[in-house]
Amino acid sequence: MISISKLESSDREVWEALFRAYIDFYQRVAPPEMYERAWREFQAATSLHAFGAKLDGRLVGITHFFVHPSTSGPDVCYLQDLFTAPDVRGKGVGRALIAAVTTWAQTQGCARVYWHTHESNSTARKLYDKVAENRGFIKYQVDLPR
Repeated sequence: MISISKLESSDREVWEALFRAYIDFYQRVAPPEMYERAWREFQAATSLHAFGAKLDGRLVGITHFFVHPSTSGPDVCYLQDLFTAPDVRGKGVGRALIAAVTTWAQTQGCARVYWHTHESNSTARKLYDKVAENRGFIKYQVDLPR
């Protein structure tokens, strides 16, 4: 049985392991402060939000999301991160997390939920193609010096 809820303080260690695996998957490196800041923001639940998926009581998936304004209508929800433990993929965890974010966003008055994934992420794209519409947009990015 999959249950979805906000992350609790007891989830901290497993959440970070899952988030680190997500960061590793995209071949990025994040300093320890990033994990600390994200956790504080998720616990405050004012601008950044997180849900965890538990399967038989074990935290096996996470998603991070936030609401932002839209110039052409009501606010929208951006699902920024979604990750499930490799051993539970294909068991409905990702689908349940997306559904929970969608339900939450609807209660917040959002017009839509959207996300990005890398074109090579074929495993996730199989699910995404079933639960959402690929509108064909291409992402461009300018990294700013720090």
